[in-house]
Amino acid sequence: MTKLKGPNGFQRSVLPNGIRLVSERIPHVRSVALGVWMPLGPRYETKEINGISHFIEHMAFKGTPTRSSLEIAREIESGGGYVNAFTGKEIACFYVHVLDQHLKKAIEVLADILCNPLFADDMIQHEKTVILEEISDFEDSPEELVHEYFVSELFQNHPYGLPILGNRDTVNSFSRQNLFDAFASHRASDKMVIAAAGNLDHDELCGYAGEFFQINSSSTLDFPPPPSPHRPDRKDFSRNGIIQSHICCGTQALAYHSPEKFPFMILNTVLGGGMSSRLFQNIREKFGFTYNVYSFADTLEDTGFFGVYLGTDKGKIDEALELILREFDDLRKQPLSQDELSRLKDQLKGNLMLGLEQVSSRMYRLAKMELYLKDYLSLDDILNLIDKVTSEEVMSLADRLLQRDQQLITTLAPE
Repeated sequence: MTKLKGPNGFQRSVLPNGIRLVSERIPHVRSVALGVWMPLGPRYETKEINGISHFIEHMAFKGTPTRSSLEIAREIESGGGYVNAFTGKEIACFYVHVLDQHLKKAIEVLADILCNPLFADDMIQHEKTVILEEISDFEDSPEELVHEYFVSELFQNHPYGLPILGNRDTVNSFSRQNLFDAFASHRASDKMVIAAAGNLDHDELCGYAGEFFQINSSSTLDFPPPPSPHRPDRKDFSRNGIIQSHICCGTQALAYHSPEKFPFMILNTVLGGGMSSRLFQNIREKFGFTYNVYSFADTLEDTGFFGVYLGTDKGKIDEALELILREFDDLRKQPLSQDELSRLKDQLKGNLMLGLEQVSSRMYRLAKMELYLKDYLSLDDILNLIDKVTSEEVMSLADRLLQRDQQLITTLAPE
């Protein structure tokens, strides 16, 4: 087993079977957040099996040869802990948050559900109904739906554009063999990362992981090529039963490892980061066009996306869009003042430090750095990189991402 120690309680090891473990010891807390991360999501799917990663995420909790779904939940929750999972565009995480004294049990349970899932036929049929209800719940949220339309149009003909949940036809089509075949290609020890943060001992973590994660396989996944540049366009959708209109406006953007990541974070903060942001102050406070407006940014393996969301009256869609584009114009043409840049840096650093008071946030950060950077950045490293961002860097990035003729716009309005 290879091992690396770093600053601030960070340690990294690689087990003989290829599983990577990263941890951060935080001795003043009494809990541990632990996540098992693996390549799952639409990035690895086709239209025919879209949603199978999310289905696997659900089914992992539905029983093993030694535990029922109820017993899986009770073994974690009986000690006050929490167990759950999520699927993203290209990564899934199965995680627990437990008292430090229950670390061994937490690893054992996660290993059991990931190494020994039953995928029983009766539970598959049951979970199809559950996920169909999840899809219906998603479709009842126009704010989420317009984001889905936006990402789908932004990454046309690329797996990133597929919905994480899949659709009713694909969900209904999945068989037990489909699930086993798909999971076998994703659950490779050389692609798995175990991340943990809290009051833990790294050597103990490695010992438990080596004991319970008895898998040894290499990935056979084909990693699809990066998406093609998006086509600037406007797509208007309508839906019965909604009152507000919903808008997303944005572009493809940066990958997680981009050297411009921190100017990108400043750009996102100045536009839509809270009540003091330009979008909030102009569109809501000055014109009163909306209750909810914000910018959003996501970074992936080899691309990302950036945009603005706004909900408004159907008759104000074009006026609201024009106000968004004017803010884009201002950032492209007028550099941030030193006072505003300094304030934005303080806001961003404060948000980061407050977020990292939660051990789960620290666990997520460790995993993302291992998965995307193959390196560790301490909190001080990140704060220093934020401090180094210049107004010229933000303006240059804005000029590339925020030109009017590069924007993809999706709207969802009442019929």
